[in-house]
Amino acid sequence: MNSIQTPTSARIAIVGAGAMGSGLAALFARRGFGVVLIDPVDGALARADAAIERHLTAAGVADAALARARIASATSLDAAAAVDLVIEAVPERLELKQRLFAELDALCPPRTVLASNTSGLSINAIASALARPERFVGTHFFTPADVIPLVEVVRGDATTDATVDFVLRVLRSAGKRPVLVRRDIPGFIANRIQHALAREAIALLEQGVASAADIDEVVRWSLGLRLALTGPLEQRDLNGIDVHHAIASYLYAELENRSTPAPLLTAMVGRGELGAKSGKGFYDWPAERRERVQAAKARDLAELAAWLQARER
Repeated sequence: MNSIQTPTSARIAIVGAGAMGSGLAALFARRGFGVVLIDPVDGALARADAAIERHLTAAGVADAALARARIASATSLDAAAAVDLVIEAVPERLELKQRLFAELDALCPPRTVLASNTSGLSINAIASALARPERFVGTHFFTPADVIPLVEVVRGDATTDATVDFVLRVLRSAGKRPVLVRRDIPGFIANRIQHALAREAIALLEQGVASAADIDEVVRWSLGLRLALTGPLEQRDLNGIDVHHAIASYLYAELENRSTPAPLLTAMVGRGELGAKSGKGFYDWPAERRERVQAAKARDLAELAAWLQARER
């Protein structure tokens, strides 16, 4: 398995130059890693160049030119043949990821660790296409990838301890806070909790309990503030397990528990109301507002993450 002693000496390939891939390239480059960004789609690498410049500028990198010089671009997977770690950031289609990793498995030497940035597809299912699944692991980053500190590291049934240890060391050297997900379950941890919250919020909207803006207001200024400082299980301890048990005894039966997407959600998708990217979702998103909100969110998240991490030192 990988013999790299100093994580920042590892060379990393990012496959997929979209929003996630360009964010990952900027992240690793400004942390001192050599990066090759790979995408065969016409124009993808040029768009990624502009996105990387924005990421580095927003991060306040002292020597953006030096960081940018650490990133090479390529259109062929052959560029991944000499790296230590490959991180995939292609669309969430199982067959696409299986096909990609089968190619990488045959192309890369045994020491190269292969990682998928899937948001919730089965690590074991993707690994089924590999001859050497022991060197394969999930690395679920969150958007914006160069801002959100946490990464879920998901091991498959065949993933070795050496593979996990190498990936954890690289991520920590990149300034991330990796958490090991010990079992390959759909959605891992964050998306399971996020979707449970969203399912209840959508149900409340459907039932006319409150407007979308008011539901968001409740979450932002009560749960949101608290969750920045304490997780849901620690908060149960602080509230009292007996108190939680008493409330759960009557409330759980009333919570939304459907196992398919809400009719409201399905109707919105059918109408093309896909959120900010289409101009309309639960809110209206004219282009100017979308760009302003996304830029402000990235800036504010970076400031909040820096404050929270400094608070823990």
